[in-house]
Amino acid sequence: MGFNGVILSSTFVSMLLMVSAADNFLIDCGTNSSTVDGARKWVGDSSASNVTFSPVGIPANLSKVDTNATYPKVYTTARIFTSVANYTFKVSPGRHWLRLHFYPFSFMNFSVNSSVFSVNVGPLKLLSNLNVSNEISNKNNNPQYSASGGPKIVQLMKEYSINVANSSAQLVVTFTPESGSFAFISAIEVVSMPEDIFPTSSNLVGSSPKKSSLDLSSSGVETMYRLNVGGSSVTPQDDSGLSRTWEEDKYYIYSLDAGSETKNVSAVSYNSPNDSYIAPLVVYETAREMTSNLAQVVNQKINISWSFAVDPNFDYLVRFHFCELVFDKVGMRVFGIYINNQTADPSFDVLSLADAKNRAIYSDYTDTSMGAGVNTMWIQIGPNPSLTGSDNNAILNGLEIFKLSRKDNLAGSPTKLQGAENPSEAEQNSILWPVIGGAIGGAVLIGAVIFVGLCLFCGKKKPTPVKPHSPGWLPLFLHAGSESAYTTKASKGTVNSGSTMVAVRRGRKFTFADIKLATNNFDESRVIGIGGFGRVFKGEIEDGVSVAVKRANPQSEQGLTEFETEIELLSKLRHRHLVSLIGFCEEQNEMILVYEYMANGTLRSHLFGSNLPPLSWKQRLDICIGAARGLHYLHTGAEIGIIHRDVKTTNILLDENFVAKMADFGLSKTGPALDHTHVSTAVKGSFGYLDPDYFRRQQLTEKSDVYSFGVVLFEVVCARPVINPTLPKEQINLAEWAMHWQQKGMLEEIIDPKLAGAYSPGSLRKFGEIAEKCLADDGKNRPSMGDVLWNLEYILQLQEAADRSLSLANSSTQLSNFPSNLPHIRESDENSESTLIREDQQDQQIEARSVGESEEGAGALEFSQLVKPMGR
Repeated sequence: MGFNGVILSSTFVSMLLMVSAADNFLIDCGTNSSTVDGARKWVGDSSASNVTFSPVGIPANLSKVDTNATYPKVYTTARIFTSVANYTFKVSPGRHWLRLHFYPFSFMNFSVNSSVFSVNVGPLKLLSNLNVSNEISNKNNNPQYSASGGPKIVQLMKEYSINVANSSAQLVVTFTPESGSFAFISAIEVVSMPEDIFPTSSNLVGSSPKKSSLDLSSSGVETMYRLNVGGSSVTPQDDSGLSRTWEEDKYYIYSLDAGSETKNVSAVSYNSPNDSYIAPLVVYETAREMTSNLAQVVNQKINISWSFAVDPNFDYLVRFHFCELVFDKVGMRVFGIYINNQTADPSFDVLSLADAKNRAIYSDYTDTSMGAGVNTMWIQIGPNPSLTGSDNNAILNGLEIFKLSRKDNLAGSPTKLQGAENPSEAEQNSILWPVIGGAIGGAVLIGAVIFVGLCLFCGKKKPTPVKPHSPGWLPLFLHAGSESAYTTKASKGTVNSGSTMVAVRRGRKFTFADIKLATNNFDESRVIGIGGFGRVFKGEIEDGVSVAVKRANPQSEQGLTEFETEIELLSKLRHRHLVSLIGFCEEQNEMILVYEYMANGTLRSHLFGSNLPPLSWKQRLDICIGAARGLHYLHTGAEIGIIHRDVKTTNILLDENFVAKMADFGLSKTGPALDHTHVSTAVKGSFGYLDPDYFRRQQLTEKSDVYSFGVVLFEVVCARPVINPTLPKEQINLAEWAMHWQQKGMLEEIIDPKLAGAYSPGSLRKFGEIAEKCLADDGKNRPSMGDVLWNLEYILQLQEAADRSLSLANSSTQLSNFPSNLPHIRESDENSESTLIREDQQDQQIEARSVGESEEGAGALEFSQLVKPMGR
């Protein structure tokens, strides 16, 4: 979780989300015309591109729609099916929001009251025996919901998160009516989701604080509840591009007297730009905290409690959204979080994670306690009697509950919502202090999960390709039914069965004619990069979308090897800070990949060697944070950790908004298995960036990327080549030269003159410290990429604090006089291999090193895959 506290406008957030949303289908079913509701345009299913449905069914046109409907215009039509029907969406691989909209109606001899049907996406069952009228009636008749003044529900919307496999490139929604009945659908949304909106691990409820792995790559997720706590409802138009609906929490709270509403008194900000899609700022601007009469609350031992109807026999991911709106010091508000009478966190302190007042954060918990017959989930926050030295107050800004699929099933049996108007004695006791029973059972469960995970992980064997003949090759993508695979031949010409690799096709399949048209028949003027693999051309596909077209050279065995590696990795990876693969071409023995075009080229081109405007210090920090996020995802977010092995400024590309993305995975390697610390491999990389520890031992680790990234950091601040043989001997190697000045505490002596003091000295000092840590001679002494990312976000926070201080002062006050009460940087655990930067660690000496002979001249241009210049 980030700590830079950047304040993003809703317009900018929407722009970021639209950039990352590869697919955005808003389908109005049962019509061929478009409909505009608010700021959203819905396209009729009969005329929508990249959407097909079969059979045609019966279009229904309704004369009247209740004004309480979220999208009244969309609900005036529907499509009815009396037999099994499919809607097929051509989409890019990755996780998507799927929203199904239903509006009750009577049309001709079809009455929605008698409609019963099921809905699937592939093998995943979303809904079973659904009767829309009953679903709506259950919620409206819930005693708690109606007694709390809940608005009348007139339509049903079901929201799911579906992961589209790389091999399919399509999402198929199947409607299956019960015998003698019919299915219907009013509207469908299919929208690409941000890659990391769901965590890879979360806190397991009911155990001592411990993380539980959470692999949702092949799972379906259903949104059960999404609440704006302490505030009014948030409409889809107000949700910054993701179009979610946030209900008021008061319809689910057990007693309004236990908590009071509060609002912020100044601007709320995100911890990190990437948090902007987690929830809109308006959710964090309001909250519910315990009643002001704390003594009474403590004496009565009452928590703030919410109850929710859920389906039994499923696991749930519960996301709490927090923003401290009152206190400004750590320890002033510490409270417990409880789910279903189990402790999720006994001593939660918002400020300890956010580091500042009015700073938005969130925390995820996995609940596995919803067994048979348990159809109500209790969420509670409140004081912990064992805590001292705090006000024992509690606060919550937002809440989301997600159901996780089990065995390709998300469809719970129809269950009437349970009210809490007259809870039993047991339920009343649950609203008092929760007991922490079940800790032993939780620990056993965690152990079982870890054991099974280790067995599965260790049981996987990664096939290794064997180099093909050169020159020339067969296309890597060979059709085999609906899958794509390729086999490569051993150097002796025999086919090695062990070398067969299954490559999941990702993205669109282009014809060779498409590629020639896009690149103007490979016009030389469109070349934007040349390397060992071949050339990269700027192209343009339909609708004027710019792309980067990489055409491999069949004469280059080196290029083919890198090409194969990139195909294998990009078939598994998708992240906002990794360059995305759009499609491929496999015709006429061509090896062509099509990537998103990065309009602002390489980071290096903006630092030196061009006439481009210089980057500001804040821009440089944002770019470094983006690149660090991409590398951190490679190391920890992928199924198996991946080491980039060629981190440098020419492989950090910038899009039209200067969002940094890592590129060039040709040299990448999968990380070591759980029982190993490194990967033994021949040394590869770029001079000037190469890890000396890796060079000496030929043992590759994630810390090798950290070293290279440390060189990038110094390159960013100094804006000069990493190797320049024309300079005096002590200045040739940037890493050694910068370390010399950093260890003297005088990095500003060699800073890029174009920055000209337009930076906070405090942020520069911390920047130098983390770069110094990255360049530790022994890899074990370097921080992890996660730690580097945390520090960079903190550095950005320092710079922004200085900017705000200067702006408020409206004078010539030096940037070094920024607030002294900023949160101290955290320390790493005592046993951690990587020690984080601390306030009192400024002058740690690190042995200078020589990485090897230089192959770059002063004017030499470094290699990049997707942009100019030429050469490696």
